[in-house]
Amino acid sequence: MTAGIPKPQVDTGRPHPARVYDHLLGGKDHYLVDSQVAEQLPPEAANGARHNRAFMTRAVAHLARRGIDQFLDIGTGIPTAPNLHQVVQGINPRARIVYTDNDPIVLRHAEALLISTPEGGTDYIEADVREPGRILSHARDFLDFDRPLALSLVALMHFIPEEQDPYGIVATLVDALPSGSYLVLSNAGSDVLPEIAAKVTGEYARGGIRLAFRTRAEVARFFDGLELIGPGLTTAHEWSADGPAPEAAMNSGMHAGVARVP
Repeated sequence: MTAGIPKPQVDTGRPHPARVYDHLLGGKDHYLVDSQVAEQLPPEAANGARHNRAFMTRAVAHLARRGIDQFLDIGTGIPTAPNLHQVVQGINPRARIVYTDNDPIVLRHAEALLISTPEGGTDYIEADVREPGRILSHARDFLDFDRPLALSLVALMHFIPEEQDPYGIVATLVDALPSGSYLVLSNAGSDVLPEIAAKVTGEYARGGIRLAFRTRAEVARFFDGLELIGPGLTTAHEWSADGPAPEAAMNSGMHAGVARVP
C-alpha cells in the first residue's frame, strides 16, 4: 500500500489532533505533548471521542449493508480497532478504502495495520483536507468515481476554522461524488455542552491547536443539498439507522449525520 514512500519525520515537539484523539481513546501511539493536552481535558472529551468512534462504525456498517463498497476516509487518525475497513470488509470483503491523514505517524501505522482482505483493498495518502484536489486526484486512482462511494469526515471539520473555508472544502469533495454516494460527518457542538466546549477549546488552544466547534445549524450547512438518512442530524451517540442507538450515560457533545448525494 505504501511501499517505496520515504519515511516521514514526526514532529514530537507539538501536539497533533490525531495523537490527542488516540490518547482520548485509550491508545498508546502518542507523545508527551499530546498527553499534556489530553490530560487537561474534562472527562466528557474522552466520552465524546468514544461515542464519535461508535457513530463512525454504525454509519459505515449501515452503508456497507446498503451496498456501498468504496470509502474515502479523510482524517483517519491513528488506527484504532475496529478500523473503518475492518467494519466494512467484515460485511463486504471486496470493499475498497482510501485513508487520508496529515500526521506522518499515521502513515507509519498504516503500513503495518491497515491490512485489507485479499478480495478488497486499502490505500493511504498523507495529505491535508485543505488539499481536496490532491486527495481526490489520488483517490480516483484507487476508487471508481463512476459508482457511488462514501466520504467520511468524522471529527475532522472542527479543526478547520471559518477563515479556512470549511464549507467550501466539503462542497468541493461532495461535488466530486457521483449520485447515490454518501457523506458521513461529525463536528463537535458548541451548543450541546457549552461549558465543556469552552473548556475543551481553551485547552486545545493552549496546546497550539485551534478548534471550531459549531452549532447544530452550522453543522447542518455541511449537508446543504443532500438527503439526510436515518434519524437525520443528531448527536453522535443518538445516531443509528438500524434500530435504537445504544444507551449512553453522557451526551457525546458531537453533532453527526449521514446524507445521500442526490
